[in-house]
Amino acid sequence: MSIAEQAPAYIRAISPYQPGKPISELARDMGLVEASIVKLASNENPLGISPKAKEAIARAVQDLARYPDGNGFELKAALSERTGVPMSGIVLGNGSNDVLELVARTFLTPGAEAVLSQHAFAVYPLATMAVGAKPVVVPAKDFGHDLDAMAAAVTDKTGVVFIANPNNPTGSFLPGDRLQAFLEKMPERVLVVLDEAYTEYLPDADRYDAIGWLTRFPNLLVTRTFSKAYGLAGLRVGYGLGDAGVVDLLNRVRQPFNVNSLALAAATAALGDEEFLAKSAALNQRGMNQLTRAFEAMSLSWLPSWGNFVTVKVGDGDTVYRALLAEGVIVRPIASYGMPEWLRVSIGLPEENARFIDALKRVLVG
Repeated sequence: MSIAEQAPAYIRAISPYQPGKPISELARDMGLVEASIVKLASNENPLGISPKAKEAIARAVQDLARYPDGNGFELKAALSERTGVPMSGIVLGNGSNDVLELVARTFLTPGAEAVLSQHAFAVYPLATMAVGAKPVVVPAKDFGHDLDAMAAAVTDKTGVVFIANPNNPTGSFLPGDRLQAFLEKMPERVLVVLDEAYTEYLPDADRYDAIGWLTRFPNLLVTRTFSKAYGLAGLRVGYGLGDAGVVDLLNRVRQPFNVNSLALAAATAALGDEEFLAKSAALNQRGMNQLTRAFEAMSLSWLPSWGNFVTVKVGDGDTVYRALLAEGVIVRPIASYGMPEWLRVSIGLPEENARFIDALKRVLVG
């Protein structure tokens, strides 16, 4: 018996998360010039990062010989001022993925269950399986969360319910009143994780106050990230907002220096750059219109999206994906989400969107 076979069966059963293909890898594989490649695969901010964040990084570089603040005091203080949540109710993560894994390690045990939706973020089942718990996947409704069915799936074994709003990769959105009604149905012993990684892209008409629910629902944890609208994907910093008792437990299993110095400094500065955030949201909406108009002109079906991406039906998703790679355009195939006929396309700059549209036309015709 090999050493690998000594690992628990639930670890060996995990299929690793597949990130979007890097530009450098495609350039090597296809012999392309990196500058000629358009990447619309990982829901990154095409504007880059906030000027204020860049300045903060330059200052923080001078002190990299020292460990970061393990408590993230300045970022927590800024988040507390922005959200109204006490610092004792804030946990920081190496991206919001880290917070999701902390949840699984803290509130799930071997044999326990986590309820999640079909077509929801791949990290939910991965984090669940990594601790020996069972992901209970509830069939989607119109490619989004069926909250009634998810509530019905909760049993005595359920430790956590994961909800993404907006959802990745389908872009679906749940109104606040439906979420609140769901929370009212949940047993107090079940932790509900509301993953709001794309909340900054919501139009004002669709906004709801999940943070305001925290005092009423101590079994609610809201997770957010600086990787999307704030443009800090490469620095990996996210956070969770919740009851102080829940956050205390998450901090007990959190690595001491899980968020690095540059990430802490950049996120603190980015949080205060409202101009950059508004510019990012406006660019995203224009890009969404650009892509969906093109899909309509090509008679392609797509899913209405509240994120910074749109999912489009192209037939054989893997074949079209690979053909686009040959054109120097990277998008995201989502067969692993049970959607083999679809591709997820991140919103880019106008010229990047146009490059993708032209390439897609050639691929579909050819």
